[in-house]
Amino acid sequence: MKIDKVFKNNEDWIKAKLAVNAHFFEELGKGQNPELLFIGCSDSRVAAEELMGLGPGDVFVHRNIANMIVGTDANGMSVVNYAVTHLKVNHVVVCGHYECGGVKAAMQSADLGVLNGWLRNIRDVYRMHRDELNAIKDESKKYDRLVELNVKEQCVNLIKTAAVQKAFRDRGLKVHGWVFDVHTGKLIDLKIDFEKYLNDIMEIYHLD
Repeated sequence: MKIDKVFKNNEDWIKAKLAVNAHFFEELGKGQNPELLFIGCSDSRVAAEELMGLGPGDVFVHRNIANMIVGTDANGMSVVNYAVTHLKVNHVVVCGHYECGGVKAAMQSADLGVLNGWLRNIRDVYRMHRDELNAIKDESKKYDRLVELNVKEQCVNLIKTAAVQKAFRDRGLKVHGWVFDVHTGKLIDLKIDFEKYLNDIMEIYHLD
């Protein structure tokens, strides 16, 4: 890739936006009011706004390896708090994807150096669901299922936070778990039962 091409693409993008709406950037500069926080993987194939058919100003985005919600991750927790408490998004989406390198790495019995601490969170998901996962003989299907289970557990981690609990109580915020199928381009809704998960954890995680 030639970096100069990026700047040429940017110029073309500006022209295309202005051709549709001459005040596009003037309006964009006035601030943001997204309805949705998207927490996805850093994988280059998962282009958040594009795969949802959305554009600048429509979605607040946070990405990391394997779309994790880790309570000790100050960066991720700050994003959640800002989006939920200050931007007042009404939907939070955790979106994983098939063929996730982070999930695949976590399935390996190997010392991965600095990644060990991060991947331990995914290995814990495997540990919690090992009976189901070990019953799957096809490795590719086991891999896909761990992607899905990881999304579900990260949704639970979101529901454990005080910001999400308060926003649910005050304005009905919803948490969603999706998977992006890189083979077909489809978004798959895992049908997270937000209120069920919330009720299940409230005895211990009632923070609001």
